[in-house]
Amino acid sequence: MGELTHFNEQGQPKMVDVHQKEITSRLAMAQATIFMKKETVELIRNKKIQKGDVLSVATTAGILAAKRTSELIPMCHSLMIESCKIDFIFHEDKIVIVSEVRLSAKTGVEMEALMAVSVAALTIYDMCKSVDRGMTISNIQLIKKAGGKSGTWERKEKSDNGRS
Repeated sequence: MGELTHFNEQGQPKMVDVHQKEITSRLAMAQATIFMKKETVELIRNKKIQKGDVLSVATTAGILAAKRTSELIPMCHSLMIESCKIDFIFHEDKIVIVSEVRLSAKTGVEMEALMAVSVAALTIYDMCKSVDRGMTISNIQLIKKAGGKSGTWERKEKSDNGRS
């Protein structure tokens, strides 16, 4: 394990200093899974949820969450997101949410990608809880990051949507 970068010598919290790092193109992809009744998946797919178009609202919420990550995660840098995409992959009893966030910056966008899928999943739960309170959100994970000094990293084990 490396050193703890979010603490100073006195053990006090600090934001990582990136002022001397180079600006590089950065990418992060994350995913979350929301398990639900088969009937709920069909209601969402067919836009029959009483509160409206669930996936449009979840997409908007996920993008907004990515843009505002630094307001909720204390040591995250404020970043100017250049691209944020949210995709939904339907399965019989679950929906896999995948985000892709891009920018050119001195630090990565992993937390923004993770925040996007998390808030999109919570939005689905909020909009569908009247028909399915038993939904479960799980498997929130980074699936890829690229750019910066550490280069590219991809999750090796299979994810819920069949991507590596």
